[in-house]
Amino acid sequence: MSSPKSLSSIPINIEPPKVSLRLHWQRRAFQMSFIAMLILVPVTGLLRIDPIAGAFVVLDHQIWWSDFFVIFGLWLLIASSLVMLYSLVGTAFCGWACPQNTLSEWANQITQNWLGKRAEIQLDGAKMQVASRKNKLLNWLVLGTLMIAVSMVFALIPVLYFYSPGVIWSFVTFQDDERLAASLHYIYFIFVLITFIDIAFIRHFWCRFMCIYKVWQHGFKTKQTLHIEYDQSRSAACAKCNYCVRACFIGIDPRNTNEYDTCINCGECITACNNLHAKHNQLGLLTFKIGEQRATKFAMLSMRLSSLSSRVHWTLPFAALGLGMFVWGLVSYDPYHLAVYQADKQHGAEIRDYRVAVSNKIYANTSLAVSIEGLNPDQYRLSDHEVQFTEAGRVDLQLHINAQLPKGIHTFLVHVESEDGWKDSYRVQHFVGQSS
Repeated sequence: MSSPKSLSSIPINIEPPKVSLRLHWQRRAFQMSFIAMLILVPVTGLLRIDPIAGAFVVLDHQIWWSDFFVIFGLWLLIASSLVMLYSLVGTAFCGWACPQNTLSEWANQITQNWLGKRAEIQLDGAKMQVASRKNKLLNWLVLGTLMIAVSMVFALIPVLYFYSPGVIWSFVTFQDDERLAASLHYIYFIFVLITFIDIAFIRHFWCRFMCIYKVWQHGFKTKQTLHIEYDQSRSAACAKCNYCVRACFIGIDPRNTNEYDTCINCGECITACNNLHAKHNQLGLLTFKIGEQRATKFAMLSMRLSSLSSRVHWTLPFAALGLGMFVWGLVSYDPYHLAVYQADKQHGAEIRDYRVAVSNKIYANTSLAVSIEGLNPDQYRLSDHEVQFTEAGRVDLQLHINAQLPKGIHTFLVHVESEDGWKDSYRVQHFVGQSS
């Protein structure tokens, strides 16, 4: 019988560790998706502002102050959602979605590419350290050109919230369009200038000192939200490392995050730590975590659910109320509007002229029929009995009451009916002081 082989003679295949950039690329994809969403919101007509009509536009419908439920419900829903967003994921919105942070990261990276790895705007006010071999006029010109080009592209996004996509297309392709206001060029220039100043000089200073969302972090500061967790029990493994600190573009130590600091939960430090320890087939020391106590998986789940309930129980009803009001406002929405006013014309002591204001609140072609009930055809003259609209707007018809009406109060109705079956009426009381 042959002797058993010794353990040392058994071949062992060691697979190379898998270096993962999963969080990094997931975040990049989410950032790009969020910017795409910011573009699609006005392009699809989901939400924008019509500066000419002075109205909000939701789902290609003008929202007037008379549409109270839509307006109030929408803002209540947004405010409650922001509170719940921070309560659940903390500042992950900053690191994974905020376009300000996305642009700032890009600006930091492009600056380092053309001026050196230490050429970045420091939050502590330290002077930018430009590499001597890259401190050339050509590098500065290329860097400035790239920033101006990106500013010109991103400045179109806020403009989209004020003008229709067709108008913006005519603007960027230099086409003649009667819808193009002369002021659009100045408005666009201002947006370009603001964007350029932001990415060239401000960057993460906005995040630290001017961001409204950071107010939520300060007002609702708690470790119960998503945050970076450091495995203190393995601290000896990174005593001389600081790799995660170098990976943090905010400039903080991820191993010691506080309830209120500049951490944006981007996860770059987690990726860096995991990639470094993967070389030794080990997990990194940094993870995302909700809650503070160490416990079993079941206990941790219970604690997180309890924490979630305590954090959103008072905002969830407001969010539900806002959503309900918003939906009800859309369901009961009037796509057209009718009003009748006395015209600024007097015939002696009497007013015989009226303005019939017919408004279309939806951005679509439509036709509205106007008729008068309560007066004989020979007792009035209406400038038109049909109103054509190619988009949202208002048309004033002239209604003249003849002088042959007898003395007294004459009540009549102005009817409006659309092609899709919508109807409305406006009651008018016309007073005749003396017979003609």
